[in-house]
Amino acid sequence: MSPTMNNTSCQRINFDFTSRFLPPVFILVFIVGLVANGWGLKSLLYNWKKLGIINVFVLNLGLADIVYLLTLPFLMVYYFMKSTWIFGDAFCKITRFCFNLNLYGSIGFLTCISVYRYLAIVHPMRVRGRLTVTHSVAISIMVWLLVSVQSLPDMFYTKTSENKTACYDTTHKTYVEDYLKYSLGWTLTGFCLPFLITLGCYGHVIVILCRRNTIDKVQKQRSLKLLFILIVLFSVCYIPYHVFKNLILWSRVLSKQQVCYEWFNEVYIASQISRGLVCLNSALNPLVYLHGNEDIRSQLRQLLQRARQMFRRPPPADSGSVPITELTDDV
Repeated sequence: MSPTMNNTSCQRINFDFTSRFLPPVFILVFIVGLVANGWGLKSLLYNWKKLGIINVFVLNLGLADIVYLLTLPFLMVYYFMKSTWIFGDAFCKITRFCFNLNLYGSIGFLTCISVYRYLAIVHPMRVRGRLTVTHSVAISIMVWLLVSVQSLPDMFYTKTSENKTACYDTTHKTYVEDYLKYSLGWTLTGFCLPFLITLGCYGHVIVILCRRNTIDKVQKQRSLKLLFILIVLFSVCYIPYHVFKNLILWSRVLSKQQVCYEWFNEVYIASQISRGLVCLNSALNPLVYLHGNEDIRSQLRQLLQRARQMFRRPPPADSGSVPITELTDDV
């Protein structure tokens, strides 16, 4: 498809799609994510003395989700007001920084969980007694520092428009060329490398689980379930976001050079959908809690059992009750 060298003949970008699509997604993620993460963190903290190595990473995963979820009400207001930011330039940068902390912190801690599972299954004798909670705490601190260092340059880019009404998740068009280079490097170090590490760890784990008959069946099932959860998180949340984030930046660079393609509008809509999908990680991450913590799973089973009993229990007899037919007639 040949490019068009005239902006006036470009297909109009449907910016209204963002204001219609993102707010409902944010509301859903905020409610589900806050309840699920709050419940999971409460259970982990309640059993602090039994906190294992892998649960330290799960705890930090939940904290990363909470940091982002607390910024969602401000983003809801922003998109409900047709992309009008009323909270100032500094808070715009803080909001975007929290999103990046959540995104790349989640990827980092999921990678740590994958490496730990790999070592525990493939090299159990070598790591027995050598990996402690202190090590996992130190590694978690390193992950937070690394993610912060990667995300810090993003705060030096302009995040608001000239009239201070827009709050860009990337930057103003003036600096879009430099931001594209930064984004590609960030994608490589913050996403691609952890993804390859996770893929390699679980690829080897599957091979070992299939070859060894001595490994407990329950352990095999738990490892395969965690692998499935990670595949869902990366496939649904992380991969589309990074692909379309860089594509939309590239399309903005081309538009600035007055080069237009018909696929610009489709890429924009796909990038906004991917932004909705990537924030779902804050609602899907608690699946790791359910997988890794038996106490939480038993609590969930009890809650579901109580709910079933409540619905199955017949209503108490009431001599003064009105028959259904009469209520219907009154209506």
